[in-house]
Amino acid sequence: MRRRRRTLRTALLATLCALAATVLVAAPASAHGAMESIGSRTFLCYEDGLTSTGQIVPQNSACQAAVASSGTTPLYNWFAVGNRSGATSGETSALIPDGDLCSGDSNYYDFSGFDQANANWPKTHLTSGSNIQIEYNKWAAHPGTFSLYITKPGWNSSQPLTWADLEPTPFSTATNPASVGSAGSVDSYYYWNATLPSGYTGYQIIYSIWARSDSTETFYGCSDVDFDGGNGNVTGLGDSGPPPNPVACSATYSITNSWPGGFQASVTVKNPTTSTMYAWTTSWVMPDGETISSAWNGTLSQAGSLATVANAGWNNVLAAGASTSYGFTANYTGTAAVPSISCESP
Repeated sequence: MRRRRRTLRTALLATLCALAATVLVAAPASAHGAMESIGSRTFLCYEDGLTSTGQIVPQNSACQAAVASSGTTPLYNWFAVGNRSGATSGETSALIPDGDLCSGDSNYYDFSGFDQANANWPKTHLTSGSNIQIEYNKWAAHPGTFSLYITKPGWNSSQPLTWADLEPTPFSTATNPASVGSAGSVDSYYYWNATLPSGYTGYQIIYSIWARSDSTETFYGCSDVDFDGGNGNVTGLGDSGPPPNPVACSATYSITNSWPGGFQASVTVKNPTTSTMYAWTTSWVMPDGETISSAWNGTLSQAGSLATVANAGWNNVLAAGASTSYGFTANYTGTAAVPSISCESP
């Protein structure tokens, strides 16, 4: 599954990097990475939500629940489940509280939605006791040691993961393993061979810890697996049914300033319903010769004459009757016009 989706992910990489810059969400200057095979929750929810426009809209119900709790920022920063508060790298229960293992109690972004116990997380299907190649993304490259733990037989999958749920000794470790690709790419990763624990059946979690040897920074991740004789195939990506019918939100477009060949505009998005909205997307067709040069407080993508701005990570949730706004500057030829703009909340 990871390789089948590689072309789409690679095509979107430049778009996602531009979007991150557009909304001014700067990742910490540090190591980043997550398991791609066996895929972590954040990575597989990112894959589940990939669209051709660059917006990430998960269809899996567990991924949707994580977004409802933590917003969309974790989807665009799936590689940043890290914590740099420890006295040493690779800290476990002394640093990360029970119930916060999958989020690493991160002090980068709010990944707490990925701590939720949910039977519907995307799963990798494996065969107990078999050999498998582990691929761990190297969004930023640093020396260190990777350790993989597994839940004990009979662990309570209806509750968030605790340290007592895990076997005390990792079943696989790798220090400074080989890697391919250039850092900062979805298709770059460290890799090593691991023998999966024997005697396992059914649903388990493989827990990864990447401890840097050159700083106290550590990265954590939960990978949901099913020991059912599988060979690494992934289920739960986009197969939880179509997204719910969109709810109409309202958007008001206004030009706030103009100058020869350019203008600044503001768009106000409002939730007119009686229920909380957890995401929104606006779109409009730009007149001929008009291009957007910068945007803020929203996630911009452009495809030909179609402009789309979705919520940023911090303004995705709108209570009943609440509103938010974003702005942009544009270049144009002719006369700046106010277009018809649509708004949807999936």
